[in-house]
Amino acid sequence: MTTFRKTLGLTFSAVLLLLFTIAPLGFASDQARKSLETATFAGGCFWCMEPPFDTLAGVISTTSGYTGGKTGNPRYEEVSAGNTGHAEALQITYDPSKISYSRLLQVFWHNIDPTAVNRQFCDSGNQYRTAIFYHNETQKKLALESKQLLEKTKTFRQSIVTEITPAGTFYPAEEYHQDYYRKNPLRYKYYRYSCGRDKRLEELWGSKAGH
Repeated sequence: MTTFRKTLGLTFSAVLLLLFTIAPLGFASDQARKSLETATFAGGCFWCMEPPFDTLAGVISTTSGYTGGKTGNPRYEEVSAGNTGHAEALQITYDPSKISYSRLLQVFWHNIDPTAVNRQFCDSGNQYRTAIFYHNETQKKLALESKQLLEKTKTFRQSIVTEITPAGTFYPAEEYHQDYYRKNPLRYKYYRYSCGRDKRLEELWGSKAGH
């Protein structure tokens, strides 16, 4: 056997070994992705909804976007004008083996004013309505149960008007909206403070606000 053929044989063996090594890893990665689930919430300005979920163990990613409307591929200018029917929303990819949907619901409620119709804090219009967009019957059941429990245990007088509705097409918002609180921390903090968000959340939820 020539040196060239020996080298070729060794190279071919190495390639096969590499393929057999990579294949299980790729399969495991695909399986991991398939085990992830999605949650979609609308809670007013999506800038303010990202931070409380980004800190949770088991949350893989958060994406600001638009959903619940009638216009395809909406732009921010259209949505903010209130003409598309879409709400500013947050889509969450999470690992259900590390965090439950019930826990996500709890965080959602404590970061919104569920008594406000078509507004949140200083922002008004149907694009700022609150909503839970469920992706399956289990999510629907848990969302309804959580809303009913809040109605029984709430410390405020007003009714809870947050929608619970099937999830539809979700359109990611423009890149400059993603992780806005990280990209523009000073502007974000000023907006949040001037909008009175934290003050109102504390009035509603007390020590549970924002958690």
